[in-house]
Formats: sequence, C-alpha cells, structure tokens
Amino acid sequence: MSRFSLIYIGSFLVLLSIFSFLNIIYSYYFNIFLNIDVYFYTFAISLILGLSFILYKKIKFKKVLIYEKIITVLFGYLFFPLIISIPYFFSINSISFLNSYFEAISGFTSTGFSIFENIKQIDSSLIIWRSTSQWIGGLYFLFSLLLLIDIFDDNLKKSITNYISFDSSEIIKQSLKIIILYAFLTFTIFVLLKLVNLRTFDAFNFSLTIISSGGFLSVNNFDSLFITDISKIILSITILFSYFSLFFSYNLLFFKKRDINYLSEDFYLFIYIFFVVSLIFVFFNFGNNFLNSLVSITSSVSNLGISFKDSPKNLSFIFLVLVIIGGSFFSTSSGLRVIKVLSLIKFSLNNLLSHSKPKQIYLNKVSLNNSNTNKTDINKYFLTIIIFIISLFVITLLLTMSEIEFENAFKIGILTIMNTVNSSMYGVGEFDFYNLSIFAKFTLIVFMIIGRIELLTIFILFKKFLFKN
Repeated sequence: MSRFSLIYIGSFLVLLSIFSFLNIIYSYYFNIFLNIDVYFYTFAISLILGLSFILYKKIKFKKVLIYEKIITVLFGYLFFPLIISIPYFFSINSISFLNSYFEAISGFTSTGFSIFENIKQIDSSLIIWRSTSQWIGGLYFLFSLLLLIDIFDDNLKKSITNYISFDSSEIIKQSLKIIILYAFLTFTIFVLLKLVNLRTFDAFNFSLTIISSGGFLSVNNFDSLFITDISKIILSITILFSYFSLFFSYNLLFFKKRDINYLSEDFYLFIYIFFVVSLIFVFFNFGNNFLNSLVSITSSVSNLGISFKDSPKNLSFIFLVLVIIGGSFFSTSSGLRVIKVLSLIKFSLNNLLSHSKPKQIYLNKVSLNNSNTNKTDINKYFLTIIIFIISLFVITLLLTMSEIEFENAFKIGILTIMNTVNSSMYGVGEFDFYNLSIFAKFTLIVFMIIGRIELLTIFILFKKFLFKN
C-alpha cells in the first residue's frame, strides 16, 4: 500500500473508533451494560490500527495510479466490515461470524439486508451501531467517488468542480465540503423528523439511514411511525436528500451564473421525479393511497427501498425500474444514474434522426454542461449498462443455484447490485436472509460490494489484470 492509501484507510478507522466511543457513552448513560465490552474492543482495535496507518512514515508519498485507488477502495469495503462485525459477533445474541460479516457488509454498503427478523430482539446500542455503519458507509462511498473521479468523463466531474484533475489542495477542499454537507444534511433530516413527533431515538436512526440510502430500521412496524399525511410528505422530502447531488444545497446557496453547470444535473433530476410522480398520480392512484405511493417512489429513486406494507403491489415492476435508474451521480444513491440514461437516450435519438433526416445536423449534448458528447463517454455509459446486465444474469443464476425461486432471485439480484433494501413494494419484504445457505450469503456479499464500487471500475480492473496488453 502507498502512503496515501494508508492514510485513507486509517482516517476511516479513526472515524469508526469515534462512533464506537459514542456508543460506549450511550451505553453508560442509559445503563446498557450487556454489550458494552464489545464497543471497547472495537474502539481500541480501530483507533490503534487507524493511528498506526496514519503515522506510518516509512513509505514516502508518490503518485497514486488509478488501479491502486480502485484496489484501495475495494480493500476498504472488505476490511471495514470486519471491524464493524465485532459488536455483532460478540453480542449476547450469539451470531455466527458469517452472519455478523453479512450484516456489517449490508450496512457499510448501505444495502440494508438484515439477518434480524425482529428488531426488538437486539438492544438499542446495537441498533444505533447498525445505523452508524450505514452513515460511515455512505460517507466512504462519497469519498470513493472523489478518489476515483479520474475514471469518469469530464462532464460528470464538472458537476463537482471546474478542475479536471485534483491536486492535494483541491482534494482537501472537496473532502471538507463533503463532510460538512453530509453532516449538515443528516442534522436537517433529524430536525424534520422530530417535527413529525418521532422520538429522538427513531429520528436519529432514521436520519442516518436516509442520508446514506441505507435500509436498516430501528423498529419492526415502520408504518406506525408515519401515520399522518404531513408525516408522509416530510418523509418523502427527506428521502430525496439522498437522491439529489450532495452539493445541491451548497450550489443553491452559493449560486453564480457561471456555475450553472453545477445545477444542471439536479434540474434534470427534478424534471425526472416530477414526471414519474405525475404519471403515477394520474394513472395509478387507486384507493386514495397516493402518499404511500409517493414514499415508495422517492424511496426507489434514491435506492433507499423502505416502504409501507400497503404500498401498491401492482407497481412493483415500475419501482424496480426506478431502482435500476437511480439518482444523482454524486449522491449516496446507486443505480445506473439518471444523467447517464438520459445521455444514452439522447444520443440514440439523435443518431436515429440523423439517419432519417441526413441533411440536418444533430448535436449530442450532455445536459450537464451543454457540451458535445464525447463518443468515449457514451461508450462508458453503454459499458456500464452491459456490465449491469451481465452482473444481474450472474447473480440471478447463482441465487437460483441456491434453491431460491427465480422471481425472488431476480428481484433480490437487482436490489443487491443497486444496494437497495428488500421491502413489500418489490414483493420480497419477507425474504429470509438468516437461513440462506453459505454460498448464497457469499454471493450477496460479493455483489453488494460490486454494486458499490461503481460498475465501470470492475471493467478497469479486468482490463488491468486479464488484458495486460
């Protein structure tokens, strides 16, 4: 590992130690001593390792290649869940190592699959630990996007900054901005949830879950927390925080005419969500139950996945399509990304029109900055879709080999790659992860990570190690 990689991994280990310490304080304050020792172990291990990585100076700084950046990010997704799994493994619930690691991976990748059928069976400190693992995972994902920004096209880069390549000062600037905005939006969600009379414990856990696009809940009966119409509307609004770009609020506050490119993607995201909501309101608003559908729509586009039990089952296919498309490029949501899908559609239409009307000229313009679409960028977008289709085929095949019904395997495969929790609106709300075979759990673990490291990076690694020439 390079010096940069050690500092990168070490910094998140220190962050894990801070949250472990907060859990220790919480346990002491509320006299929850059953599992308090495991948080001491987690605190000590993460802090010692983190400081050791950061302070290790025998390796000098050097230019880090994109391949090492990808490997560093991938290593983090394998390594951090080992630390996160400590409180699960050594808790009083006698959870096996594989189940502990599965729960940790699911939290850190902000997927939300859980081996716990009854949340009341675990103590409140462990519930908080589950939620904080998602919050840290969401932050790690945003930093990973920043770290791997060189593999994305210039148009997507310009949704963050005017710089095409980042030097150390620009990385520090953008990193601080990410941390501040991520924490601020988390606090804003917490305040909004308190306004609808959620108790502090639930509001805190939900705010960590929502901002990270995770799926872990602090209660079994999610429906009982949001009964009134205003509470459902506010819930839908807060869910959209992880759908739009993390920098959306910042760009609105510090808007300048020359920075219009920063808002372009979010503008198209707004049009997209408005179109979807209007379509479902007009054509699929049955039983005067639209607010429940609204929560399902926002939850799907943001890749959160939570829903009410009576959400319309006849729209499950539409909700799955919304999950696949996803949200903003620089948000905690997953998916193929709206802007990539729109660019591919526009490119295809323009080419069709150019053949039907060859005397006219059609420009392929990317909506982010109104510049001509580079054919290489279109190829990247197309390649992302191809990799998704291949990944979905493989995971569906592997899950069916584990004696899971094809329909469930297909749906769970989509949700796994898109890091979206299973719920009743997709028809797999009662899916049992605890009793899955070892092979099936390893399959889900691998593909949860694949879904989080951006599909394009998989091809780059294959190209490096399988096609060296």
